[in-house]
Amino acid sequence: MGLFFFAYRDFTGDADALLERQGFGRAHHRVLYFVNLRPGMPVADLLDILKITKQSLARVLRQLIDNGYIEQKTGHSDRRQRLLFATDKGRGLFATLSATQASRIDEAIAALPPEGARMVRQFLVGMVESSDHSVLDRLSLTVNL
Repeated sequence: MGLFFFAYRDFTGDADALLERQGFGRAHHRVLYFVNLRPGMPVADLLDILKITKQSLARVLRQLIDNGYIEQKTGHSDRRQRLLFATDKGRGLFATLSATQASRIDEAIAALPPEGARMVRQFLVGMVESSDHSVLDRLSLTVNL
């Protein structure tokens, strides 16, 4: 568990510093991540993934919308549905945040034997509640297993 703590601390550290300069935190990063991963994601799906309250998401989402990082549109078939899209500014911030984290992951995986990357992905999937495995599949996060 100690190794996991230090890995997570360093994985999030660079992004946390960038987010803080924007007046944001990790919740903002999570929203940006999933909205960039799945443009047009309904708010309801994001709530299910993040497992947070509507109230918590509303505060974070409002800040991202007000600052021009996310835009919200109504659904085509269901006008009550709220769909989320990253703006150019949101995609740019996401790319900046992701670059350092992706680099850290790439360097660690490059040091592993050939099967190492697949084993790491299997380990991470194993850490996720089995009831969320279908969500991982829907988000295409289990493609290389």
